[in-house]
Formats: sequence, structure tokens, C-alpha cells
Amino acid sequence: MRNYLLPLAAASLVALPCAADENLFGYIKGSEVLPNGAWEFYQVVTQRADKGVGEYTAYNTETELEYGVSDRFTVKGEIKGQSIDTSGLLIDGYMPGDEKYGLKFQGGEISGKYNFLSPALDDFGVSMTMGLDYLVLDPHSGRDKDTISIDLELQLQKYFLEGQVIWAANFGTEGTRATRKPIDNLPEDFEWPTEMEVEIEFWAGTGVSYRFVPNWFIGVETLYETEYETEVAMERNSVFAGPTLHYGGEDYWFTLTYFDQIRGGGETFEGQPSGLHLIEKTEQEIRLKVGLNF
Repeated sequence: MRNYLLPLAAASLVALPCAADENLFGYIKGSEVLPNGAWEFYQVVTQRADKGVGEYTAYNTETELEYGVSDRFTVKGEIKGQSIDTSGLLIDGYMPGDEKYGLKFQGGEISGKYNFLSPALDDFGVSMTMGLDYLVLDPHSGRDKDTISIDLELQLQKYFLEGQVIWAANFGTEGTRATRKPIDNLPEDFEWPTEMEVEIEFWAGTGVSYRFVPNWFIGVETLYETEYETEVAMERNSVFAGPTLHYGGEDYWFTLTYFDQIRGGGETFEGQPSGLHLIEKTEQEIRLKVGLNF
């Protein structure tokens, strides 16, 4: 009996840091799912700032509710919001001029996540997520834009040193159909296509987190993204990386990540810093996640 209980207890301790699908990272997702019948509430706030020219600051919010349908499958719904403050930026086809408003409804998303292997019970975690996303505001210019996206992502996760070190990796793709709304009084000869566009995006990222004291983790994560669009082929690519801090309590957790663009390419605009993509991305992002378990 003792030989049976000791491995079981060890597995329970290993699973504890992420048993309720805690987000150890701001951008990279783990493979854990909620237990059957469990609920979790998330609030995510992301600040995106600095395009190297003019002024640009945007905030995006995600208010999410997740439910464990079974011990292997969870569903999630979220409402998205956005605020933006930009001036002194005019990018042909992308940024038609100054824009400023407070928090507005941006859209919503529904998704499901299925866990094939658990990192605590099977030594290596594997999950897959599929989501449907609808937006009414462009996250870059802030203007009206109808966007429908379907995404598919693979999540990998492994515990080391009895859960003191946690590694995760993601690989995903997203297909998007988008249509911009017409804008009056555009600058002369300014391009603002209103025909339907089709885009496909690919991404890959990884992160490592270390528990340095009970309930506290410090780590680093990085994410590569690239997007192809109907008119311009490869439109953009970027690599972000930065540190992350996580606290996991019994009933709640929070994660703070600073993300810096270290390399980028694709479409550019006059006057921007070289070696970065700053049309649809910014130089820095800061993300705060808060989760409540009930």
C-alpha cells in the first residue's frame, strides 16, 4: 500500500501548480485543462505601445469564463474590448489617421480545448485548442472592420524537478476573413481597400518557468508569428520575448509579462526603426492576467 500511495502523492504534488489550468505565461499556453465541473474566470489586459513614429498606445481586454466539461475537455467564452490613442501616424493602407477612444466592445470568441496526455499523469502533456473569433474593430488602426477567424493550436507541456521547473510550447495557425468599413475624408491618394481580404497566420512559441519560492514562479517566454495576406503575400513576421512573473494561490492566480519585439520583417513604412515590424505590431507589450477558481 505504501508503495502505491507514495507515487500517487508525488503525482498530485507535481500537478498542483497548474491543476486548475493556471496560466504561467502571458502568451504561451500550457496543456492542462480544468477538472470536470470546475469553473474559472479570467481577466486579461494587454497594453501595446510605440511604433517608433508618432504616438501609439492601445489597450485590449479579454473577459473569459471557462468550464470543465470533463477531465479532458474544457470550453471557454470571452468578450473582448479595446481602447486606442494614436496620433502622428499615417501608413498607406493601414493607418488612415489619428484615432482616440475609450474602452469599446471589440468582439468575442468561443473555443474548446481537449487534453490527450496529462503532463502530471503521463509525464508529457499534449492538448489541442480550436476557436472561433469575431471582431468589429481593427486592433491596429482602431477603425471599424468585420473579422471572422478560426484558429487551431497544439499545446505541449512537461514538468521537471517534481514541478519546480515547467516547460511549455505552442504551435498554431489561424485563417481569417476580414472586410474594412469605408472611411470618409481620407487623405488624397490614400489606399484603404474595402474588398474582402483573406489572411493566414502561423505561430510558434515556448516558455520556461521556475518556482523560486512556494506559489511564485519566474520565467521567460518567446513567440514567433508570421502572416500571409491575399494582396501582399507574406505581410509580416515578428519575434517577441520577455520575462514573466506568476503567483498561484488556492483560489486565484495572476501573471504579468513584459514582451519586447526583438526582430521583425515584412511590410514597412517610412521613418520606422529598421529590423522590426511596426505596422501591425508595436515595439512593446505588457500583459496582466488574473484568474479566479470556483
